[in-house]
Amino acid sequence: MATKGEQEITQIGGSITIKGDISGKSDVRVAGNVNGSINIEGELIIERSGYIEGEIKSTNAVVAGSVKGNIDVSEKLILESSSKFVGNIKTKQLIIQEGAMFQGNCQMGMPAQAAAPAKKEEKA
Repeated sequence: MATKGEQEITQIGGSITIKGDISGKSDVRVAGNVNGSINIEGELIIERSGYIEGEIKSTNAVVAGSVKGNIDVSEKLILESSSKFVGNIKTKQLIIQEGAMFQGNCQMGMPAQAAAPAKKEEKA
């Protein structure tokens, strides 16, 4: 396990395949294969060789590899030029670099209920 300052970084190497769910409060770097959900309070980095099939939830994410599944990022998602993403995106901020492949739907910004205009109260 590497560290970024005092923050832990969990690394899944290119020759590793994980079948199951991952959760925690550290950053995760994936160069191998994950078949299962990832739910972390930190940054998820999917390298060019990385492949994830499953639901993803994180604070921030950078995708350079391949993802098949929905992703929910509370802050910023970056799809790099080498990324291949099939699924739905929910994020506050999205950056898609030229050459990135994205197939699905995207919901950005404020949560849907916060974005809806407030109803006026009727007087009796």
